[in-house]
Amino acid sequence: MSFDSLGLPDALVKAVKEQGYTEPSPIQAQAIPAVLQGKDVMAAAQTGTGKTAGFTLPLLANLEHGERAKSNQVRALILTPTRELAAQVHASVESYGKNMRLRSAVVFGGVKINPQMQKLRGGIDILVATPGRLLDLYQQNAIRFNQLEVLILDEADRMLDMGFIHDIKRILKALPPKRQNLLFSATFSNDIRALAKGLVNNPVEISVSPRNTTAESITQFIYEVDKTKKSVVLSTLIKDNNWQQVLVFVKTKHGANRLVKTLDARGIRSAAIHGNKSQGARTKALAGFKEGEIQVLVATDIAARGIDIDHLPQVVNFDLPHVSEDYVHRIGRTGRAGNEGQAVSLVCQEEFKLLKDIEKLIKKLIPRKTLAGFEPGEPLPPSTLDTRPARPKKPKKPKVGHRDGQRSGPSTGSNKKQRSVRNNFVG
Repeated sequence: MSFDSLGLPDALVKAVKEQGYTEPSPIQAQAIPAVLQGKDVMAAAQTGTGKTAGFTLPLLANLEHGERAKSNQVRALILTPTRELAAQVHASVESYGKNMRLRSAVVFGGVKINPQMQKLRGGIDILVATPGRLLDLYQQNAIRFNQLEVLILDEADRMLDMGFIHDIKRILKALPPKRQNLLFSATFSNDIRALAKGLVNNPVEISVSPRNTTAESITQFIYEVDKTKKSVVLSTLIKDNNWQQVLVFVKTKHGANRLVKTLDARGIRSAAIHGNKSQGARTKALAGFKEGEIQVLVATDIAARGIDIDHLPQVVNFDLPHVSEDYVHRIGRTGRAGNEGQAVSLVCQEEFKLLKDIEKLIKKLIPRKTLAGFEPGEPLPPSTLDTRPARPKKPKKPKVGHRDGQRSGPSTGSNKKQRSVRNNFVG
């Protein structure tokens, strides 16, 4: 199958081919025809499967010949959970739509709102937005939805995890009932299906991978290590193996800053990306990482969501995530679209339960190693695969105060002030 056979206009096929792509990925082969036909879609796909192009290409095709957006109006709205993902999706819209006359924009918190308001005055065909900033603009009458034709929720599962459900419901109330709805998620959890009930109508349901599985192209293993030796083990692995591009996940913002200082002191060019960083600093760090100026990018889970880097070879879990599903999302940054990748986790004694939970989720035991000279004082207990079904989870209490990747609570620090204004497949 080729992109020529999917019914896309020549301008889009040309743009895709100029980037070196000839065959659609499975998610694209299924989603593109359905979206072109105007159907609602629910799609579950792992990261790196090309889902962004799966909705971007047919969206551009459908909007090309319609009536242009009037002042402050939007014809298509793409909601994403984080600023980085919003910027990435908008870059795809601009790249694939470069031969078309459609106007697009991206809006998110952490930057001044006035330039965004000014751009909206001319009317926007495709708007990519985070929920918090979109509501701010709506409440200031800077955006209207009378002309809205399509709503897309990207990474809907993460939006729910980040507490955006109330914002999403408020946005839905402001939209015209007659529209096309596309929902993309890593999984079809019970919460996602509950959201879909009030959103999509007779949807085409697409799933291209089993729930909570890791790509076969990713080699996974752990290093058993004492907690206090993690940073020196990481820097040793980077230098001994000559790793040139490493995405490292940590639990906290302060932990990210500490690790960057440690790595820099050992001659390893590093930068951190997390919620306390300004949008300019986050964009600069990501650009430097992509261009090879920065060797190690240290990230928290929320800030890293949506990072899309071609052929990223290494992902390291400096800290194991407390939510097992986040392990799948983290290591999915590498081994994308069939490319080989390696996921390394540094695991100390205190994290053994987290390791067991992850192994139960992915239904496999992760091979273990030790680094000579840094063997742990107390080895991890042996793992056995727990195949018992998981107990039903208790309903989550609503989270409040989350805006554009910023969490509420004591850990947010200075972000409290911002809260109110808060690829070889195509991807």
